[in-house]
Amino acid sequence: MCLGIPMKVLKVSGEFAEVEAGSLIRTINIQMMPHLKIGDYVIVHAGFAIEKLDPKRAKETLRLIEEI
Repeated sequence: MCLGIPMKVLKVSGEFAEVEAGSLIRTINIQMMPHLKIGDYVIVHAGFAIEKLDPKRAKETLRLIEEI
């Protein structure tokens, strides 16, 4: 089972991006998704962006996680 967390792209630099979810900021690998831009939301698993999300869906998921 995989638990992916939606995160917002803050900065893109080559094959890496700085992303945030709440107060958590991480650097992730975006080799599988090279066309990401600042403001996009992605699912992150094991340090890799694995799926781009609709912003509305991402914000709703983050809201639900925060409630827990």
